[in-house]
Amino acid sequence: MKLTILGCHSATPRTNTNPTAQILEIKNHMFLIDCGEGTQVELRRNKVKFSRVKHIFISHLHGDHYFGLIGLVNTFSLLNRETELHIYAPKGLKEVITLQMKLSGSWTNYPLIFHELSSKASELIYEDDKVEVYTIPLKHRIYTNGFLFNEKENERKLDINLVREANIDVAYYRKLKQGFDVVNEDGVLISNAKVTKDAVPPKSYAYCSDTAYHEAIVPLIKKSTVLYHESTFLEKNEKLCLPTRHSTAKQAATIAKKAEVETLILGHYSTRYNGYEDFKTEAQTVFENVVLAKDGKVFNFD
Repeated sequence: MKLTILGCHSATPRTNTNPTAQILEIKNHMFLIDCGEGTQVELRRNKVKFSRVKHIFISHLHGDHYFGLIGLVNTFSLLNRETELHIYAPKGLKEVITLQMKLSGSWTNYPLIFHELSSKASELIYEDDKVEVYTIPLKHRIYTNGFLFNEKENERKLDINLVREANIDVAYYRKLKQGFDVVNEDGVLISNAKVTKDAVPPKSYAYCSDTAYHEAIVPLIKKSTVLYHESTFLEKNEKLCLPTRHSTAKQAATIAKKAEVETLILGHYSTRYNGYEDFKTEAQTVFENVVLAKDGKVFNFD
């Protein structure tokens, strides 16, 4: 599981700060999460192959989370994309993007498929044989979802030397990986546990931006491998959280502690601050394993 931060700041873009966008690579998928202004430039800067982006998840319809989308959609057309592009977003975004394409006469030459979200309860919005994605209903000024990306159970690992010693035909290797006992070439039933190793535990990534402090999400993200939680403000500016429906670093850490996640990534910083180490310091008074998002930073979770 690999996470690339394309942008992690709130409100307006600046010369050295980008609004929210991330690339999550998980089980051979490359998911784009949010698409703030300038996202396609950051994709190029971080050498992300446009053709691998097939699913885009938009948390809500505030501009710093989707203003880069129409440009990216149009660029895909200019590059003669043919592959389907799926966009999972609040109801209304399809209307916005369709109107922009209609008025500019720039319809895509590839299938553009919108999955409109409106449920206020967590729901499964994507699934294949390797990954499933759920919404995480958040508490913001407008309808907003986070997203939980779960790996499905991994296959068991073959101990190839033991498999060969047990005289098992290669045709049964797949069954072994799936956890079955198999009959070897001598007609003897071989226990799966004797020739395989436990699978690597599945990983999960919970993305939560933007939101006020909201304990209702704790059961949904319980024991996630990684939690990205917005931390727009420091505790000294907590009074700004109520009108804006944002969180402090300490509040984000409290959610991480209650959810028993392994790692907390802080981001969505207000540009009122000149540095961000104070965010980490504040969060670590509650939860120890805290790291800071930074534009262009790559996290590998092996």
